[in-house]
Amino acid sequence: MTIAPPSSPVLAAPVWGELERAHGARADALTAAHRARASRGEKHPVEDFLFTYYSYKPAVLRRWHPGEGVELADAATTPRAQWRGYAPGDAPGSLVVDGARWRAEYGALITNIGRILRATRGRAAGYGCFGLHEWAMVYRDPDHRHEVQLRLGLSGTDAVVEAHDLRCTHFDAFRFFTPDAAPRNRETPTRESQAALEQPGCLHAGMDLYKWAIKLGPIVPGDLLLTAFELARDIRTLDMRASPYDLLSWGYEPVAIETPEGKAEYVRAQRAFTDRGQAIRARLIEIIERG
Repeated sequence: MTIAPPSSPVLAAPVWGELERAHGARADALTAAHRARASRGEKHPVEDFLFTYYSYKPAVLRRWHPGEGVELADAATTPRAQWRGYAPGDAPGSLVVDGARWRAEYGALITNIGRILRATRGRAAGYGCFGLHEWAMVYRDPDHRHEVQLRLGLSGTDAVVEAHDLRCTHFDAFRFFTPDAAPRNRETPTRESQAALEQPGCLHAGMDLYKWAIKLGPIVPGDLLLTAFELARDIRTLDMRASPYDLLSWGYEPVAIETPEGKAEYVRAQRAFTDRGQAIRARLIEIIERG
């Protein structure tokens, strides 16, 4: 007699418990410096961005989800039973991610995320922006956004902007351009045109993969969420190294995009981030389309 396999793979409690512990340790390592600074009331001009702009606390990263199609044995008596997005599995006392209900509840959000991800993945990457969005955010503005000195001073920063073609395609970067910088940009990105303009070479589109992974909730496996966070962290570092700010005292060597050598260094890193981002983007799209 042939016995039909269960509808979902079942992970024994010791197995998924170890996966959960390993995920928590990885998340803790990624957020340790930020948490230590926060406990002392200290700010960081580079790393805080991932917790303030995106406004997700380290605890969100620490919460492990197996993704859809995996049954967690003996989980019904654990705190996980109270988490949103879970339902009883086939085996007594087990839990599964209730993807059908999650998709029904957040269908409009998931559809919009999928639309942006698919459009971005299918578009050719652009490598001619050179991170000038950060320069455009302080152009002709003596009261710039960060309490950090400008590496070239205000007039030197303005001169770099004026010597280049601004090509920002990301609305959430463009909306912080100064009034004098915005008309200099090739495009006028809006929230409505986001899917039509975003491209995979954009640093902010790469960082946003972390945001999309969180917004998709428990249907995204924990390993993919942390991988997206790691990419966002690495991109943020390049973003600020290539910015007009003098961050040497914080341990960041500048990527001097006002020079040919700096431009080449920036594009090399940008291409590597594009490859990493496209791999994450493909996995997120696969998860969205699974439903």
